[in-house]
Amino acid sequence: MKISRMASAVLAAVLAAAGVTACRGACVNYDKKKMPLYTLEDPLTFVDGTKVRIPQDWEKRRAEILEIFQREMYGRMPPAPEAVVVEEGKEAVAFGGYAFRRQIKMWFKKDKSGPMVEWTLWRPRYAKTPSPVILFLNYHGAYSYSPDKGIPPPRGWTRNSVEYKISGNKFTESTRNIHSNPEDRYFMPVQAILARGYAILTACYCDVSPDPGGKNLQDTLAYTGVFELWGKRDKSRKDNTTALGAWAWALSRGMDYIERNEKLDPKRVVLTGCSRLAKAAFIAGAFDTRFPFTAPVQTGGGGVPLQKHYFGENAETMNNMFRHWYCENYRKYSRNEKALKFDQHLFASAIAPRALLVCSFTENWFDPEGEYLALKAASPVWEAFGLPGLPGKGYPECFSTSEIGERLGFVCRREAHGIAACDFKWMLDMADRLWKIRADADGSKAKR
Repeated sequence: MKISRMASAVLAAVLAAAGVTACRGACVNYDKKKMPLYTLEDPLTFVDGTKVRIPQDWEKRRAEILEIFQREMYGRMPPAPEAVVVEEGKEAVAFGGYAFRRQIKMWFKKDKSGPMVEWTLWRPRYAKTPSPVILFLNYHGAYSYSPDKGIPPPRGWTRNSVEYKISGNKFTESTRNIHSNPEDRYFMPVQAILARGYAILTACYCDVSPDPGGKNLQDTLAYTGVFELWGKRDKSRKDNTTALGAWAWALSRGMDYIERNEKLDPKRVVLTGCSRLAKAAFIAGAFDTRFPFTAPVQTGGGGVPLQKHYFGENAETMNNMFRHWYCENYRKYSRNEKALKFDQHLFASAIAPRALLVCSFTENWFDPEGEYLALKAASPVWEAFGLPGLPGKGYPECFSTSEIGERLGFVCRREAHGIAACDFKWMLDMADRLWKIRADADGSKAKR
């Protein structure tokens, strides 16, 4: 049944007055008094009720948790590639002489056929030992962070954007260097990161697989790119690999490269990303134990926030707007979060005992309190390893670092949705402390 624009406006006003708004046909709650009561599963208790008692038990429980999320939410993680074939471009001096920049083309078949992802690596020019690395997927290509003509635009399909001067679903020179402006909401302080001794490895997620809007393209175009590696999609399955799974898989291929580059230190890698790409980093960090430190920024619903907290983005909005991000099984939880027998605190706990920092944002849609509560519920897993969990000083004020611990942390800021210099400061400060601790433990001193 169709309703008039006036009736639709009246309905929206009624919902808003009740603390609920409509978003593409979905109901979104912004009234904490209307959040349902909920209980959370114990991360240290198996589904059959058995308790985790020793570290070996945790590995089994962790596998159980990851299986739940593959089946019910994120879909099956893709298999390891047949090969990782790398073609490195010539190293060029960058940023006034104190950095090197290199382009890396990566294929996943021995004969270099099929999909290719191009990475950009910046590293400190005068580093005397292997450099720690920040690894992430970006939205508009590494060329959006630098005027360097040696960095080509991404080749993949992209959404059009008036803000970033993108039309015809492809990148052009008009997008070069757009994110080097500190006023931009996706500002990347490349030079400051390099000055702190960290290398940067990044690729455009559009080169991995497209991220279109609209049901038809999300059911077709979204499953191209690296999806070609995994054969014809079985439409009878309800746990097929998703776009988020594919982007997370690509981040693991970035780690493959770090491990083979003697100038980079695979034991000191900060895995990050913003918004949907923060979700991808969160997923990669949970599944791939090679990542020592995961630091997602503003994940939004489907990332770190508890779903049962039911505030802001929810299962219905995500299934309506981003159907290619989640497997078909997840659709049964739309307006039905009460049926969940898992929640995001379990997924966060799968990163333990490795380090996790969540950088959040005050916008209600992103439910920052739900993120904090997820980490609070996951904290006992770190503590079970004899490690400090969340500091436990309470939900922090904006820009306060009071809830950033040694291995687990939460911080929240205001301003625009995106990634900012302060996010990088928080994650690099925590990384510096973390690796000093690790260095002391093995009797050596971490030098950069």
